[in-house]
Amino acid sequence: MHPIFDIVGIGFGPSNLALAIALTEHNEQAETPVTAVFLERQQTFGWHRGMLLDDATMQVSFLKDLVTMRNPASRFSFLCYLKDRDRLVDFVNHKNLFPLRAEFHDYFEWAAAQVDDLVSYGAEVVGVEAVQDDLFEVTTATGDVYHARNLVFATGLRPTVPEGVALSDRVWHNSQFLHRIGELTDPKRCVVVGAGQSAAEAVAHLHREFPGAEVCSVFSRYGYSPADDSSFANRIFDPEAVDHYFDAPDAVKRQLMDYHRNTNYSVVDVDLIAQLYRTAYREKVLGVERLRMMNMTRLVAVEESADGARAVVQSLVTGEQELLDADLVLLATGYDEAAPALGGLDATCARDEAGRLVVGRDYRLQSTARGGIYLQGGTEHSHGITSSLLSNVAVRSGEILASVLANTPLATTPVPVLATA
Repeated sequence: MHPIFDIVGIGFGPSNLALAIALTEHNEQAETPVTAVFLERQQTFGWHRGMLLDDATMQVSFLKDLVTMRNPASRFSFLCYLKDRDRLVDFVNHKNLFPLRAEFHDYFEWAAAQVDDLVSYGAEVVGVEAVQDDLFEVTTATGDVYHARNLVFATGLRPTVPEGVALSDRVWHNSQFLHRIGELTDPKRCVVVGAGQSAAEAVAHLHREFPGAEVCSVFSRYGYSPADDSSFANRIFDPEAVDHYFDAPDAVKRQLMDYHRNTNYSVVDVDLIAQLYRTAYREKVLGVERLRMMNMTRLVAVEESADGARAVVQSLVTGEQELLDADLVLLATGYDEAAPALGGLDATCARDEAGRLVVGRDYRLQSTARGGIYLQGGTEHSHGITSSLLSNVAVRSGEILASVLANTPLATTPVPVLATA
C-alpha cells in the first residue's frame, strides 16, 4: 500500500520550496487541497552552504524572494521574515536592496521550517517510472515508494570541473569552499581559477584570511568583467521576458543569450572589482605583492604531490606554461544545469533536433505519459536565463501549480492509497 500524491517534488532547494509555499497558500483557501510531498536527499535544507561567506551579498533584490513577485501579501515574504527576526526597521535603515547571502539563506530556512510537514529529508530518489497511464512511482534509496499524479524535478546545478582535472584533498570546487577551508593551515600559495563572482569572492577571502599566502587569480579574460545590472538589461529577468524568450525563434534565443550573458555569467560586482584593484595597487606601491592577477591564462593540468598540488597555467598569448606549487587549487568554474534523472520516464519524453527535452510554457515536459512531468531548472534552452536563477522562482512556482490544477483531477482525500500486489 503506497500513498498517492497530486505532486511529488524531487529535490527541495529554493525552487521547490517556492512551490511548496504556493500550494500551501492555495490549500488554505481551497475546498479540495493539493496533496504533495517533497523528497530531499540532504538531511536539512541547504542552499550553496559552501559559499556563504560572511560578507557576500545577494546579486538579486530581496523583493525577488520566494513569494513577492507572485503574491506581495504573502506571509512567507522576506519582509515578514525580517519582522519575525525583529530586524525590519534595521533593514529599512540599511537602505540596501541586496541582503547578505547568509541572511537570505536564513530566510530560506525560516520559510522551509513552515512547510516541513510537506518535506521528507534524507530521501534520495533512485528511481522513477510510470505505473499507470496517469500515475508515476518514485522510489528512494531506503526503499520507500511514493505514487504521484505529477512529478516536479528541481535537482539543482552540477559543479563544473575543467577537463583533465580531478577533485582531491588539495583541489576543490568552490561549492566545497567553506566546508573545507578549515583544512588549510598557514598556506603559502592558493590558486583560484575562474572569472566570476564566486571566484572574486574567494580571492578576496583567501587574501584576507591568510596574510602569509600568495593568492593567484587565474582567468582567461583581460580583467574581471562587471555585471550588467542596469535597469533596462535587468528586464531580461522579468516574468514577461520568459514569454518573449519562449516564443522567439531559435536564432533569436541564441542572440538574447549572447547579448545578456553579462548579466549573470562570469561577471563580478563592480564594488568587488574596485576593492581587489585597490588591494593589488596598494601592494604594488608597498613592494609586497601577494595578490597576483594572472589574466589571459588558463589552467591546463593539476599535478598532485605529497606536499600539495602543482597547477600548470598556460598563457593564452604566448603559449608558455608556468608551474605553481600550491596548497590549494580552488576551481570557481561555475555550474552546469543538471539534466533530471528521468530514469524509466526518459523514453516517454520528446526531444528536439539538438536532443534537448521539449518543454511547454508551463514547464511541463512533452511526454506520452498522461501525468505531468515538470522541470524547475534545465530549461534555459526553452525559457531563458532565469531557468536556474532566483529571479523567477515565485512566478514559476505559481505557473506550475496553475498547470497542475488545470490538468489534474485532484484527490478528494488528503493522502489516498494505491493498492499493490
